[in-house]
Amino acid sequence: MDEPRSVEVPPSALSDEALTGLIEEFVTRAGTDYGAVERTLVEKVADIRRRLARGEATIVYDPETATANIVVAHPRRAGERAEGVEAGDRDPERLSRR
Repeated sequence: MDEPRSVEVPPSALSDEALTGLIEEFVTRAGTDYGAVERTLVEKVADIRRRLARGEATIVYDPETATANIVVAHPRRAGERAEGVEAGDRDPERLSRR
């Protein structure tokens, strides 16, 4: 049987330090768009924590590359405020095809 291409990881499975580090890495990636108004790192991290808690984002671990990523399950529509999401990370299916 093939090893799964990606595994969902509940935020509660990570220490607070590890979760904060993953979120900070995610929100500070080059090319991440936050709209017309720049927000602080603290605001961006809080937004992603809220999205994880609401189930609007998921932590995904790829055992092949030994990397973790945050994938947004419900992309926002045009005109809604972006909250720390890269365009490529909006599609959970994209990650599972890697």
